[in-house]
Amino acid sequence: MTEETNGVIVGEAARFHKPGENYKTDGYVVTNHTHTLLKEHLATTGGKVVTRFPPEPNGILHIGHAKAINFNFGYAKKTGGICYLRYDDTNPEAEEARFFDAILDMVRWLGFEPYKVTYASDNFQQLYEWALKLIDLNLCYVCHQGPEEIKGFNPPPSPWRDRPIEESRNLFIDMKNGKLEEGSATLRMKLTLEDGKQDPVAYRIKMVPHHRTGETWCIYPTYDYTHCLCDSIENITHSLCTKEFQSR
Repeated sequence: MTEETNGVIVGEAARFHKPGENYKTDGYVVTNHTHTLLKEHLATTGGKVVTRFPPEPNGILHIGHAKAINFNFGYAKKTGGICYLRYDDTNPEAEEARFFDAILDMVRWLGFEPYKVTYASDNFQQLYEWALKLIDLNLCYVCHQGPEEIKGFNPPPSPWRDRPIEESRNLFIDMKNGKLEEGSATLRMKLTLEDGKQDPVAYRIKMVPHHRTGETWCIYPTYDYTHCLCDSIENITHSLCTKEFQSR
């Protein structure tokens, strides 16, 4: 947790990297473009800490959310930074307008005010265009396996993993245009298939109107695909997540 002693942050938060240090995990690839992007990022943020609280508006917040609110807003406040409230509204069948209002009320009840309220759906068009680019780079493919086939530890690679780029591109456009049935196809991202890992789903078909975009979309991005890209769009410096996301 974020703790303060005489104005000094202690505990785990005291060991966080500073903006611009570009924290790296094992195997992280740094290129010249990485340094260019980092300079642009620092020019935009002014070197400030930027965090976000990104709940899905599908229910009432619980004590775990209160901890996340305190950590994200509290760390930004203690370091002179800013914190966004970003609604992860990528699952329209489970989301209701009343939950959006309740979440903002809870943030304020805990004593915080968002720097800005944003929505993952603000970026649907950009996320779609990036997905097309990933297909063109042979980093995504359209798959027809069902949830039961990709469930569990270390399932075999998809039989559609090496399908032609143009075929995946055309199928993904068909998905977007409502030409494929719900559950018949997903877009998956290609990972290095180490033990226990599998290609995550980036897009799925949902024939459900969205509370903000109406019937514009019938494909919706998943959390795994959306989360990191929205972090990049908003220049988030510290993407604080719970342990369940450690293996992703």
